[in-house]
Amino acid sequence: MTRPTSLPLAPSRRAFLHRSAQAVLLGGALGLAGRPARAAAPSVRSLMLDHTHTRERIDLVYASGEQYLPQALGSLNHFLRDHYSGEVGQIDPQLFDLLHRVRQTLGSGVPLSYQIISGYRSPLTNARLRDTRGGGVASRSLHMDGKAIDIRLPGVPLAELRDAALSLKAGGVGYYPRDQFVHIDTGRVRTW
Repeated sequence: MTRPTSLPLAPSRRAFLHRSAQAVLLGGALGLAGRPARAAAPSVRSLMLDHTHTRERIDLVYASGEQYLPQALGSLNHFLRDHYSGEVGQIDPQLFDLLHRVRQTLGSGVPLSYQIISGYRSPLTNARLRDTRGGGVASRSLHMDGKAIDIRLPGVPLAELRDAALSLKAGGVGYYPRDQFVHIDTGRVRTW
């Protein structure tokens, strides 16, 4: 199982692991008779994430074609755990696809690694934050269901990140310029 590691992860090792995972996933396509390997290769989806609170980094392939990779999903669940309590929740795989699509929308000239402010949040943590943040935390936050994440992308203006997420019309998008993050979720389409 791929586990998050503490920062900094040596770039050559990270690149090696990323390429190795892709090679394993794509290797099966080479044996298909009568088709060029490139045409038969499944679409591979990957993420690079840096957690601002735990100082961990993860870089992995989480899906190949229509199939999510269970080990990768487990690693992402652990990585996006409640950083206050350590409780691990089940993250909606569609949230990973949403992050992947936002990156694609922004294009290839932007940094690859998202900074994560908040992923899963336990009900107890959510209640505590709601009591101490003056109403800035929803009582039925989708963070508690593993369907929301707060992010930024270094080098990309926050408004541009927000606009990329909005353009997908795939869930909720919250814009928090004072706190320097964008909230995205897989709930109903809405904005604030």
